[in-house]
Parts: sequence; structure tokens; C-alpha cells
Amino acid sequence: MLFYEPFFALFAFPAFYAVYLWFNDRAAAKKWALILGSVAFYTWGEPLFVPIVLASSLLDYVLSKRIIPGTRDTSRKFWLALGIAANLCILVFYKYTDFLIANFNTLLAPFAGSQLPLLKIALPIGVSFVVFEKISYLVDTYRGTSKPARSFSDYCLFVFMFPKLLAGPIPKYHEMQDPIANPAAATWNDVQAGFLRFARGIAKKLLIADTCGAFADAAFGANAITLGAGQAWLGVVCFTLQIYFDFSAYSDMAIGLARMLGFRLRENFSMPYTARSLTDFWRRWHISLTTWIRDYLYKPLGGNRGSAAQTYLNLWICFLLSGIWHGASWNFVLWGAYNGLFLTLDRMFLIRWLERSGAAISTAVTLFIVMIGWVIFRATSAEHIGGYLAAMFDFTRAASTLDIPPELPLAVLIGSILSLLPATPLYAPLTRLYERSVHVRRLAVAALIALYVIALARAFAVPFTPFIYFRF
Repeated sequence: MLFYEPFFALFAFPAFYAVYLWFNDRAAAKKWALILGSVAFYTWGEPLFVPIVLASSLLDYVLSKRIIPGTRDTSRKFWLALGIAANLCILVFYKYTDFLIANFNTLLAPFAGSQLPLLKIALPIGVSFVVFEKISYLVDTYRGTSKPARSFSDYCLFVFMFPKLLAGPIPKYHEMQDPIANPAAATWNDVQAGFLRFARGIAKKLLIADTCGAFADAAFGANAITLGAGQAWLGVVCFTLQIYFDFSAYSDMAIGLARMLGFRLRENFSMPYTARSLTDFWRRWHISLTTWIRDYLYKPLGGNRGSAAQTYLNLWICFLLSGIWHGASWNFVLWGAYNGLFLTLDRMFLIRWLERSGAAISTAVTLFIVMIGWVIFRATSAEHIGGYLAAMFDFTRAASTLDIPPELPLAVLIGSILSLLPATPLYAPLTRLYERSVHVRRLAVAALIALYVIALARAFAVPFTPFIYFRF
């Protein structure tokens, strides 16, 4: 069940929300309604994975009692390692087993006549996000940042809470501990603000991301040799807009739904395409993941406390693993290495050069670096990466026919304006006008509701396209 499906938006969620609001002043009943609703939501799409998540959550809950700072148990590190290993085993089994088997077969191909069969294990939606949330709970409990969950039901609600379950944002338990234990009554302001945020996500996903995504799929799905430079660049632009408006749309929907339920989730994006360096970009893109990597990987490795060479190595390790987290494919490993390279160059000299170059040049250069990275991310193999990049920069090549849908130019224009407007001098006065004028705010609300209706109408007419990050 997807947030933007008409069945969810028009039937399933309103029915659940009516029950939830019925218990609005009864925290315990409301908490159980949310637990049962969240488990039912995940069971709808991943029924076989739910018992595994429940069993591993029970293990987390039991182990968290044994790793509290100050306990006499001298085996705290062992229990922490056991909990982390158990969660990583889930991730490796579902996500990387076939990848490891395929690469093992490749290595043995010159020496062995037969190969190991691929298991073709279905990847549960959201498994990477669930595992990272559960690991952060264990580590924070070990560090004393979080207290253990007061009850197993509290921890289950943290793991299964359906707005953020499938693709983040990745919360930390101590950020949600009190609201989970005693859910506050949802106010009218929560309902209004949450719905408008949800509507914004629906419009971004269905009207911009999916429209751009259709052409991106066609461009990256074509033989790169047949693409002209203009087609290849348009494909990259479309994917650049698709992945941003697709993923940030899910975050908008998750934050909006959680707000309607009386919870506050952290922001996950902060105008990333206005970044003036790749370091700045990664402070703005998928914020909950980058902070997770910083807190649970980069800092334990030593962060920037050692020599420059050690810092560069730590950055590379973190982004190589970030690439692997995104998918079981070598192009994701290359994408992680590519980002690690430019983050290293930032620390060496690039960020200082960009600062001296001015806002327009630094933003343009950073966006160019990011877009080349998206080619690596979106391509399916090293050969595909090379062929696509060659098409982008071969301006003499004759192009084959690649249909441009009539709605694409408008989607690209609006997506580009929304992405880049915050980098222009117009953004500040427009923001002040919105904040000061009641009429402008009302007009914006009316426009957003109209776009929400149009987007839902499109959902009835066009085959659904899953969120990109559901693959991860």
C-alpha cells in the first residue's frame, strides 16, 4: 500500500484516522491503534517479513536491558555486537545474498564448471531503513544517549510506525521516546499542517517526479550509442529532478502523516540543489542518513581527529558503505567512491576554491558534480556509465528518436524553478511576502489543495510508479 494510491489516500487512511481521533484523548488506546494500524500497513505489502521484524525487535528489546551504562554486566560490548550482527544479518541476507553469490561465481568461473544458483530473494520494502533504526537504538542505549524502551509495545511502535516505515526519515529512539510512550492529542493545527505537507508530497511525486521519471527511464533504458548529447543531458536532468522530487515527496508525506498523528519527524531535505560544495550537498540531502553515517560510522572510525590521510580514508569508507547501502550493485559502490573522492577534494582544496568563486559558479559546479554522480547511480553497469557519459559529451553524434511527452517540458521547468529558486535573490523577498500576507498564504493553500486533487486524479489514470528508495 503506497501513500499516493487512491485507496490509501481516500479510504484506508481516513478510516484509520477516524478511529485514531476517536481515541484522541486516551493515550494508551491511541498508541495501540497506531501499533495495530502500522503492523497492518506493513503486512499489506510485506506479510512474510513482519514476523522477522517482530522477532528481531524482541531481541533488540531484551538486549537493550543488558547494555545500559552502569550495569554490572561485563559483557555489554558482546551483547551490543550480537544485536548489531543480528540486524546486519537480516540486511545482508535479503539484500546482498544474490550479489555475493553472483560475484563468487564470477571469481570461480575460470576454475569451476558449475556455478552456485541465485536464490532470487525478494527484497522487503524498507529493510535498510528498519535495520538502521534498530541499530541506532542499540548503540544509543549502549552509549547512554537513549534509555531502553519502557515496554516492548513502545519499541514496536518505534520500529513499525507506518509514516516513516518504508523510506525514512530515519529517526532516533530518544527523539521519539516520550511521544511514543504517551502520545499527545492531535490538534487542529496538527491536522491542517500535516495534511498540507502530505498534499505537497503527493503533488511532487505524481506531477513532477513521475513525469520526469518516465523520460529518465526511457533515456537510461535506451542503448547509449543511439543517444544524442541533448537526449542524454535531458535524461540526466529528468533523473536529477525525479530522484529529488520522488524521495523528498516521500519525506513530505511521512512528515505530514506523522504530524496529523501528533508526532514530529525530523526534516530530511534542505534545498540540496542550492548547495555550494559537495560537502554542503550532503548536509542537505537525505539528512537523516548522513547524520546516521556521521554518528554511527564516521565518528567511531575516528572522524577528523587523526591525520589528514586518516580523515580522507574515513570519508571514503563511509561513502563506499553508503553506496553499498543503496543497493547490491557495483555501480552503487562506484557512486559511493565518487562521492568520497569529491568530499576528499573538498577538504584538500576544492571547497576553498568554490567559496572564492562566488555563489553562482559554486552552485553550478556542485550541481554538475552531483548530476554526473546521478549518472553513475542510475546506470546499470560500468559499461553503461561509460557509454552514457560518452553520449553526454559527444556533440557530433546523430540521435535516434526518443519521444518527449507533451507534459514533460512543464514538469522540468517547474521542477527546476522549485529546486533552484532558493539560490536566487528572489527567494528571500518571496518568503517574506508569504509570511506577511494572509491572502498569499490562503492562495497558496488553495493552489496546493487543487494540485492534490489533480495528482490523485492522475493516480487513477496512470500506472503507479514505486518510490525510488523502496529499492533500498
